[in-house]
Amino acid sequence: MYRISFIAPLRTLVLALSALAMLTACAPESESDAAQENKTVDAEIGYMPILPDAPLFVGLENGSIADAGIEPKLVSFQNGPAMVQALLGGQLDIAYFGIGPTMVARGKGADIKVVASNIIEQISFVALGNLAPYFEDGDAATAFARFEADNARKARISTFPVGSVPQTVLAYWLDKQLGVGSDSIDVIYQGASQVQQSLLTDAVDGAAILEPVVSIVKNRIDDARVVAQGEAMFPGQPGAVLAVRAEFIEAHPEIVERLVAAHVGATAQLKAGDDAAVDAVHKYVGGGRLPREVVAQAVAESSSNFVADPNRIIDGTRRMRDFQQAKGTLGADTDVDALFDTRFYDAIESDSTAEDVSASE
Repeated sequence: MYRISFIAPLRTLVLALSALAMLTACAPESESDAAQENKTVDAEIGYMPILPDAPLFVGLENGSIADAGIEPKLVSFQNGPAMVQALLGGQLDIAYFGIGPTMVARGKGADIKVVASNIIEQISFVALGNLAPYFEDGDAATAFARFEADNARKARISTFPVGSVPQTVLAYWLDKQLGVGSDSIDVIYQGASQVQQSLLTDAVDGAAILEPVVSIVKNRIDDARVVAQGEAMFPGQPGAVLAVRAEFIEAHPEIVERLVAAHVGATAQLKAGDDAAVDAVHKYVGGGRLPREVVAQAVAESSSNFVADPNRIIDGTRRMRDFQQAKGTLGADTDVDALFDTRFYDAIESDSTAEDVSASE
């Protein structure tokens, strides 16, 4: 057990069944193979208690991470930069966090590899009652300027720290989609719980944020509105990922293979809105204090965004890197191709394709 207490498209189903097959393969043929199959290793796993890390929570609760041969030592973080520092300090074998901090960590010398995607297009812009009308009436590109003219101040907008996925998506939306620039608003950089509190106490006018904060705010504040969805803010935006230290991959490739298989299975459960998956997310997100119906709503709202295939986010990661470098928020150059190790997911994809061909013959 870990140490702290704290319905899907056909293709997805095929991948999930293939992943399950990898975890429950026939008995090994030799004692050496059996030892490999049954080997369990301790792994320090960093995560944030947010919806984009949901595949981890499902894998912990359904036993597939344990079945992969991992004894998890969970370490919770409030933001990506803190996880970057942990990785640079030699902590964490496995990390579930945003692609932005992943690039920062890699650029600063952390030898990590992205082996799976968690979620895509996860960031939405939520406007509260005093700001929302400016998006509902008139051109969105002039909404912030009209708000400032009427209120004699810029809109106060909360998001995650500089270099995070939410902050990057917000800046991209302002610059590339609206053409107004980040200086059109006052940005407040906070952790997930602080962003939520700022919205609920009316301390800010809006936020670039992710689930379940979006559902929480919409449920508690009648005039809160999502005025820009993820695909409108940064089309094809990569989100949170599953990253593994290269040293761990080299030492335990068979365990990483099973971990990715477990990840694919967990993703299928999330896309299906499986009750057990919702229960797992409810246990970890928000420390288990959120109403289950809010968590279920957040999972349902994100069902199409849960994507395990790392190949889907390589181009988006490259665009995000280029944008961050242009903005000066990504100091070191990051070789995107070297950042990804897709072989484990590709093996599952190859197996499922072979099954498709066999079934059609």
